[in-house]
Amino acid sequence: MTISPTLRPDCGSCFALCCTALGFARSADFAIDKPAAAPCPNLAGDFSCTIHQRLRPRGFRGCTVFDCFGAGQAVSQQTFGGVSWAEDPSSRHSMFAVFKTVKQLHEMLWYLEEAGLRTFDPELADEAGLLSSRIATIAGGDATTVLGADVGLLHGEVRNLLMEVSEEVRGAYCAEGTETLDGGLRPGADLMGAVLANRRLCGAGLRGSYLIGADLRGSDLAAVDLLGADLRGAQLQAADLSRALYVTQPQVNAAEGSSDTRLPIRLSRPEHWV
Repeated sequence: MTISPTLRPDCGSCFALCCTALGFARSADFAIDKPAAAPCPNLAGDFSCTIHQRLRPRGFRGCTVFDCFGAGQAVSQQTFGGVSWAEDPSSRHSMFAVFKTVKQLHEMLWYLEEAGLRTFDPELADEAGLLSSRIATIAGGDATTVLGADVGLLHGEVRNLLMEVSEEVRGAYCAEGTETLDGGLRPGADLMGAVLANRRLCGAGLRGSYLIGADLRGSDLAAVDLLGADLRGAQLQAADLSRALYVTQPQVNAAEGSSDTRLPIRLSRPEHWV
């Protein structure tokens, strides 16, 4: 029986892989340019961040948004047996590559876990479980196993299942008499800065939509498919996302909310909301 990995990050058990393996460009989210595979200049020798409590005011908002879905500690402690890239420089290239792949696999597991819980169809729930088991086995394998995985194929399988569950769940909400949705509320829609406050948006398909700076204050987002939606700066004060579909911690971290924003039980309220 495959044991599902922990999908929440544990930075204390990681070799700062997000601060080393990944690169970023100077922007509103990052104060500097950092190439991939280079340690961040704010990284301490014990893999902690020297400005962790001051990331946002120092111009590193992007760091507070990021979430590895537990890939960091899995790769550090399991795949590479607790031996860091600093201790064994020869593992650097492989460890960073494995981290990037395992992060994608863990993110798929995050979505599949929700799909299995939200579907009304036992066969779909079983399908989600089997697919999760396959992905977890790959993610928990050695470096060769991870790097040899056909991630694109797995993405396609996961996407098809998530879409099927989404249509099922959203259809049930729409059938209950929710308000007629605007034609603009569709997958991939450009809703940057849109005023959608105090509305019952239940069942809308906003997969991959751009909700940057959108006003969703006080709105009900039950069964709204937000897979891959860009929520940077979205106003979620008093909004109800507790039953929204496919919401992740990075999306919530990138948005603005308050103590009365209702979140899915698996998510934590960002510190900057307080």
